[in-house]
Amino acid sequence: MSVIGYARVSTTGQSLDIQREQLLAAGCERVFEEKMSGTTTEGRERLEEALRYVREGDVFTVCRLDRLARSMIDLRKIVDELTAKKVGFRVLQQGAIDTTRSDGRLLLNILASFAEFETDIRKERQADGIAKAKSKGVYKGRKQSISAASIAELRDAGLGPTAIAKRLGIGRASVYRLEAEDASKTSGDLRA
Repeated sequence: MSVIGYARVSTTGQSLDIQREQLLAAGCERVFEEKMSGTTTEGRERLEEALRYVREGDVFTVCRLDRLARSMIDLRKIVDELTAKKVGFRVLQQGAIDTTRSDGRLLLNILASFAEFETDIRKERQADGIAKAKSKGVYKGRKQSISAASIAELRDAGLGPTAIAKRLGIGRASVYRLEAEDASKTSGDLRA
């Protein structure tokens, strides 16, 4: 049996030192570290590597639940994958969750529900704040980084929507949307 650790922070400016020390003190033989957002499991290469690395009988360990996942769906997916491989899951803080015990599995589900609830409330408060700022005319959103004029220039150069999207680093649907917005503005100007 091996104890394998996973440490994560959201930004490159944050340090992994405290998590690393706690995981090593808990007996982790290897610690996978990454600086990525925890809102999704997509693109978290070190997490994927750690999940591939663990073997039957190992214990996958994190310091806090939010270091692994911020949604119930992602957490369940990871824990289910570990369970299928017969790998235990342990959280050092938050009541020392340990899925090798039934009370640990119960606590995991309860805390994961609260974590997801907290994220939802934060999103709702943010949306409320944006709506209030918009009603006061204070919030106008992010300035558009790509103009319909730049798309028109690329169209005139003979590029299609897919090539334009790749060149500008946007989705193809954005190319069509900006062209449509520009066309509606132009047709509105003609009527005036």
